[in-house]
Amino acid sequence: MLVFDARPLFVLERRALLDLLGSLEEAEWSAGTVCPGWAVREVVAHLVDDYLRRLSGSRDGYSGVPFAPGESLPVYLARINGEFVAAMRQCSPATMVDLLTHLGPQLDEMWERTDPAGLAYLDVSWAGTGTSPAWLDCAREYTEFWVHQQQIRDAVGRPGADGPELLRPVVVTFLHALPVALRGSVRPAGTEVSFEVTGSAGGCWAAVSDGTGWGLLDRVCPAPAAAVRMDADTVWRLGSRGITVEEARRRAEATGDPELTAAATTLLAVVA
Repeated sequence: MLVFDARPLFVLERRALLDLLGSLEEAEWSAGTVCPGWAVREVVAHLVDDYLRRLSGSRDGYSGVPFAPGESLPVYLARINGEFVAAMRQCSPATMVDLLTHLGPQLDEMWERTDPAGLAYLDVSWAGTGTSPAWLDCAREYTEFWVHQQQIRDAVGRPGADGPELLRPVVVTFLHALPVALRGSVRPAGTEVSFEVTGSAGGCWAAVSDGTGWGLLDRVCPAPAAAVRMDADTVWRLGSRGITVEEARRRAEATGDPELTAAATTLLAVVA
């Protein structure tokens, strides 16, 4: 895994978010987003929910709403997300901004007390089975907030917060889903898939087979069995399913083993 510390990024991302929300006209809060059935105000309500649940769980050890019998994780998340957003329709945009402003520093403090090398409070299911490290849980949470901010920006036509300082950590985090995307394609040990992300937020990474599964390394592949090249905007939109796999493939360049390139471009870095 490519280890990094996302904790300093939260205050930067939130500052950009609050500046954005403070600039919105009343009508823009009702602009539709890529999230089905959610306008800008619902996405902001969901962010409030994210803040509250993370503090309640990671800081306070509160388990919250239980799973219904036989309920899968995607169904559970859709249910509790929808319930919270529906309840928050009673709250004004100003109230939601106040909540984010008040809760954000508490989240920063919580993350500062978290040992990145420890075990995650919430395992990152899309990065593989088993227990996740805390730094990856933290990085996943950062991508959650950053992606929702970009969805709001898209909805109201306000570009920004996508410079390399804030975007590259999203790219690196999302690439931890690449070994999972490739796990159905068994290849001999040492087989490499190159994944190049262009632009100032990009770089070159390699998924390397051990004969049964795949690992991720930060390096250039001199002779990969397959290679995928796409820009950072395509990576985050693909990983969050803001665009379809087919659209991502149209934007990308792929060479080599077609099964491996097809698998690599199904990269999914959200629970779905």
